[in-house]
Amino acid sequence: MASGKKTGLRSFAELLAGGDRRSIGRASAAAKMALADRARFPQLLKCMWSEDPVVRMRAADATEKVSAKKPELLRPFKAELLGLAQQSTQQELRWHLALMLPRLPLSAAERQATGAVLKEYLEDRSSIVRTLALQGLWDLSQKDSELLAEVRAILEQTTRTGTAAMKARARKLLTRG
Repeated sequence: MASGKKTGLRSFAELLAGGDRRSIGRASAAAKMALADRARFPQLLKCMWSEDPVVRMRAADATEKVSAKKPELLRPFKAELLGLAQQSTQQELRWHLALMLPRLPLSAAERQATGAVLKEYLEDRSSIVRTLALQGLWDLSQKDSELLAEVRAILEQTTRTGTAAMKARARKLLTRG
């Protein structure tokens, strides 16, 4: 049985490997595989800790796609994902984590800690990370009324000082509520 898990993990890693970080490779195929056989989802998610940055990036992309449709699949990995979000410096991981973290069932303390991580992401050198951190903060604030006022202030400030993508996202989010 253990060898089957190892083989499954290897197959996702092989599917996601190759090329460089400018391509999503077969991340969509990996997401479809994990959705079709949810028992394999943990094997996909574990690839986010791969030593290969290309595999990590594509695994994060595929995992985010799966979690958009089935967020409950993230639940057993909450502690690991929160830890990864705090430790990761890879921009591609950060931008996918920014979207996944608000999908987790978080306690009030965990929401605060997650909000702090996403606010740190607002300082990332990547405009994509900063833009998706805004989205993540907004999504998180929809479950935490105490965070909502602070996030609105961040979004209002961003409409004046952010990159073009950040300004557009902030305006879009502000019109939602």
